[in-house]
Amino acid sequence: MGGRRTLNGPLDAVTFLTRIPLRAKRRADTDTGNAVPWFPVVGAAIGLLIGAVYAGCAVALPHLLAATIALAVGLLVTGALHEDGLGDVADAFGGGRDQDDALRIMKDPRLGTFGVLAIVMSVLVRIVGIASLGGPVALVVLPAVHSLSRSAAVGAMTIFEPVHGGLGSVYSRSLVRRRVILGIAGGTLIAAVLVRVWVLPAVAIGAVVAGVMGALARRKIGGINGDVLGAIEQLTEMALLVGAVALVHAHLAVGW
Repeated sequence: MGGRRTLNGPLDAVTFLTRIPLRAKRRADTDTGNAVPWFPVVGAAIGLLIGAVYAGCAVALPHLLAATIALAVGLLVTGALHEDGLGDVADAFGGGRDQDDALRIMKDPRLGTFGVLAIVMSVLVRIVGIASLGGPVALVVLPAVHSLSRSAAVGAMTIFEPVHGGLGSVYSRSLVRRRVILGIAGGTLIAAVLVRVWVLPAVAIGAVVAGVMGALARRKIGGINGDVLGAIEQLTEMALLVGAVALVHAHLAVGW
């Protein structure tokens, strides 16, 4: 039975983080925390897909258009899961008068001004960031960025108390230390293989983003939830991509 649950971990991670229909529905006895260590691995695969689409399209198209197509493919695969969280958090934290009001706004399926602006800025930063990379560099950088951004969310799950209710709370409460270590170590290892010594500042950036957002969420809504984790992923992804572009333009990304 233990081995069967382990094998369900990668499937659960893919099912949760993407629209790929590997499983028609979640079993009632699924150990949700078992999927968490696989989040960075799935993230790396998503980043590799986006990088491959960009590199392929950039052969015949301007880089900005190629990056737009690549990001659109990524959004289709993930169902804009993390973007939705970023928009909800921006609306709730920007417009909520108190904790109850922020939670009410976060549950509202409609997007407000803060949410729309946050998502638009996220998409713009990532499109321009990807377009600023060469095709071969994108194949190295994007899997590392997507892997570490999921690791940052895993780390936040363990440091900050979850808000009661919601899928993010279910994942957070089902975590044990071994799974946390596996999730963070897996994302770090993938990134280290790809970007080498630059994994150290990249991990530091992810830790800062997760720490700041987690502390803000604790003050605004009393803890973290799935939307906050999505916002952490998005903000970490943007920060790491901007950092990678800076290194490339400064000709410091030796070996990428």
